[in-house]
Amino acid sequence: MDPLDSAVPLSMPRSSSPIMMSGVSSAGSEQHQLVTSNEGCATSGGSYPVAENWCFTQVKVIKFSYMWTINNFSFCREEMGEVLKSTPFSAGSNDKLKWCLRINPKGLDEESKDYLSLYLLLVQCPKSEVRAKFKFSILNAKREETKAMESQRAYRFVQGKDWGFKKFIRRDFLLDELNGLLPEDKLTIFCEVSVVADTVNIAGQSPVSPLRIPDGRLTEDLSVLLTEERFSDCTLVVKGVEFRVHKAILAARSIVFAAMFEHEMIERHVNRVHITDVEPAVIASMLRFIYTDEASQPKDFIYEDLLAAADKYALDRLKAICEQALSSSLTIGNACETLILADLHNAEQLKQQTIDFINSRASEVMETSGWNVLVKDFPQLLAEIYRAVTTQQSPQLVMMGPVRKRIKPS
Repeated sequence: MDPLDSAVPLSMPRSSSPIMMSGVSSAGSEQHQLVTSNEGCATSGGSYPVAENWCFTQVKVIKFSYMWTINNFSFCREEMGEVLKSTPFSAGSNDKLKWCLRINPKGLDEESKDYLSLYLLLVQCPKSEVRAKFKFSILNAKREETKAMESQRAYRFVQGKDWGFKKFIRRDFLLDELNGLLPEDKLTIFCEVSVVADTVNIAGQSPVSPLRIPDGRLTEDLSVLLTEERFSDCTLVVKGVEFRVHKAILAARSIVFAAMFEHEMIERHVNRVHITDVEPAVIASMLRFIYTDEASQPKDFIYEDLLAAADKYALDRLKAICEQALSSSLTIGNACETLILADLHNAEQLKQQTIDFINSRASEVMETSGWNVLVKDFPQLLAEIYRAVTTQQSPQLVMMGPVRKRIKPS
């Protein structure tokens, strides 16, 4: 598509050829409104904000069309720059804006001499300027729109100003009878215009105060359900300490508890679960997480035990929270013990960070008692540490794997 051009209006040429021109405006016009407002904007939470003050902006767009038929088009003078104009037209009898179409059958200038140039001209305008979009097309023998071109935005028109396309259609294509664009030597141009009319602002104040929605209390309410033990239907017995809990909540949060209460296990029938390998303080913190999704840390509490409990009862988020806490407290003195703990409870994120920490401080870590325990009882972890070192230094060694010994023939 050729770029949009603006051209200086030219006068009607003198011609001895019998050229007839007729212009037909559409019977009516239609108005389109572009509306902007601050009302009815939904927030991500699904509620609608209400402002004390508001504004409603209405932009009117008037649309109308025009058809121009040129009889005996092939008799048009073919001098470059010659111009033909249609009769003036408007959106209606009360519209003071007057427009016309202008063509250059042989192009506007040397660059466009092989084309037909087509423009929309503002003939009469009581305002200083107007803005409008437009679309041109040619009606073929079947009265179908072809070769349509339109402006991509609203252009500024002042009286006597035109906008259009210097290279609207090639002359050889237009004059070729096989293309059917000049039935009975008639060129019919169809034009659609959209004029930006007045803009109106309507402002006001909201008659009612915005509704206030209370903050969510799910976490607090479930915490009260745990601490007050209301409607509990099961008891966790931990080294003489009893916790009254709710099977539905435990089962919803932990697949381990769900399996315990669903299958034919003794806990399902007696509604008592005995836990002997976890301290009461750890269970209390774990239960708070199950009910509120928050991890609390009592005084003198160690995350190592909570990590073990989270792994046992398949609480992945709690387990990750513990891994993060233990990772942030890594030291030369506890690195080896932390690595053993991470491996024991399948804490892969903590394990990888601990291996990286050990490799970065290897000479110091190797002087600790934990390193001796690692060497004596956990050789597989030493292999993983070594593999991580070789991966950083030479990734190809790990990818190739260990060198296999050649078997000697007997």
